[in-house]
Amino acid sequence: EFQLVESGGGSVEAGGSLQLSCAASGLDSTNHCMAWFRQVPGAGREGVAIRNSDGRTNYAAFVKGRFSISRDNAKNLLTLQMNNLEPDDSAMYYCAGRGTTCDRSFPLDYTTYHYWGQGTQVTVST
Repeated sequence: EFQLVESGGGSVEAGGSLQLSCAASGLDSTNHCMAWFRQVPGAGREGVAIRNSDGRTNYAAFVKGRFSISRDNAKNLLTLQMNNLEPDDSAMYYCAGRGTTCDRSFPLDYTTYHYWGQGTQVTVST
């Protein structure tokens, strides 16, 4: 059975950092296009960061220079390092996967991603 499980969310003050993790089972995230999305109540899911199967990455403009997506090959773990967090970063964050390659251009189309985790909440206070 395929499964994505996110962890690492929490509450921090503005300027703080969090690292989110996404554990994949039943799917080798190395061979898939993996991304992080976020969603606030009443809004659609917006792409935050993407890592293609070839290792290339890209980021939404509103997180560039603050967030970093990477992969721990040994653990089959996808991570999102989030630094200098802002209150507008508060959202439910989701890990998602799809085919081996994908367009890394933003905005990402969440409807094209087949695999989703349950999400982890990030809250940034002033």
